[in-house]
Amino acid sequence: MRIAELDWAETPWGEISLRRRRDPVTERDVYEVKLGDDYLMSSQFVHGEQELSRIGLRAVAGTQLTVLVGGLGLGYTAAAALEDDRVAELTVVEALEQVLSWHRRDLLPDTRGLAADPRVRLVRDDFFDLVRAGRADRTYDAVLVDIDHAPDWLLRQDHGDLYTAEGFARVGAMLTDAGVFALWSDEPPEPEVVRRMAEAFDHADAHVVPFPNPLTGGESSNTVYLAVRPRR
Repeated sequence: MRIAELDWAETPWGEISLRRRRDPVTERDVYEVKLGDDYLMSSQFVHGEQELSRIGLRAVAGTQLTVLVGGLGLGYTAAAALEDDRVAELTVVEALEQVLSWHRRDLLPDTRGLAADPRVRLVRDDFFDLVRAGRADRTYDAVLVDIDHAPDWLLRQDHGDLYTAEGFARVGAMLTDAGVFALWSDEPPEPEVVRRMAEAFDHADAHVVPFPNPLTGGESSNTVYLAVRPRR
């Protein structure tokens, strides 16, 4: 198995690297991100990240939509949002400059051109601090978030306040009256997360997103939590 390190940097979150390897099972090039010793994301399985955008945007009415994506990563959530021709403006908030640079340099074939799309604004910022401090410069029709592995499986412990009823209400304050908040998770649905969302929104539920797993020969799944119409 050949592995090529395409980029490496020391960041405030630890060492981050972008790697490409040839997968012997699928016979495809796979792009992976490691943060320290943790495998952060992979192009091997992206259906959940794409469905985060599709499920979220299906719940939004209207045209000329303004969308915020929290977490750029390999770009699959942002790219899927741009497939919806109602999206007029897409702001992507990413904490790590190195991740932004991968897209500005077009290192990732599947999402090449993302940074140059005239609808896209890439912003280096900490999404969690932006929400916590109420620093959004406008309201959005949809906020789509894929940063932590799950609400109880965090990249950083200071992210935890987002996943409370109060944290979800702060996200709601960034939305239009009929706005939508969608959240990706690598774990099965947690009723407690839905309950907390329902304290801050008129409606909340969880969608299981299945996808084929060629490595196991079976099926795996992610979860997309969806909350609609923030309570004022």
